[in-house]
Amino acid sequence: MSSVRRRTPATHGLVIAILAGFVVEILTGAWTDGDKLARLGAIVPEWIREGEYWRLLTAMFLHGDGTIGGAALHLTLNLWALYQLGTLYELMFGTRRFLVIYFLAGIAASLTSFFNGSVSVGASGAIFGIIGAFVISVWRSPRWRHERMARSIVRQLIFWVIANTVIALKVPKIDIAAHFGGLVAGFILGALLPQHNPPPPPGQVVVDIMPYDEVPGEGPGARRDDR
Repeated sequence: MSSVRRRTPATHGLVIAILAGFVVEILTGAWTDGDKLARLGAIVPEWIREGEYWRLLTAMFLHGDGTIGGAALHLTLNLWALYQLGTLYELMFGTRRFLVIYFLAGIAASLTSFFNGSVSVGASGAIFGIIGAFVISVWRSPRWRHERMARSIVRQLIFWVIANTVIALKVPKIDIAAHFGGLVAGFILGALLPQHNPPPPPGQVVVDIMPYDEVPGEGPGARRDDR
């Protein structure tokens, strides 16, 4: 577990940041008050038009619908999805790529909510961005596209997106526009960003060590000068 944590610092950092945001909501009473939640940093189109562009970012670290049950459910589902998907993506494609996709897709989702006239909070759009990027990144990767495990994950993610969309159509409080904004951004970023497969962990690296007094092509016993 500690090895995975060291190799996925971005995922664990984002989980901590979102939890910190929820603590702020509890301390300010915003987790049970929609008006306070909006003032704390939600996507509020009117206020963004007035210049509060920072809301496009802060909304990604807030969760809730003004009720205790809704806030707890929203936070739990998003943290679970972020930890599962973030850990996989960061391990398979690298920390830098993961962070770029997460934040750009999250901002794209916030902009979609803004243009849709929605008042919203949550990391769902950024998470959908990781889903979109995951699908495209696996298909593009010479390393992963032939792996049965990776293809299985892609199929599960596609099913999950379809199922989530059906549920969102029946639940008015879910910002489906933000989900699709993040998903499309993830598809685009997954296709445009350079591919990067991080090196294997140290335990899987094989090192070919040559004896000190041997020089390639000169046979045993040949010496070399170190300077």
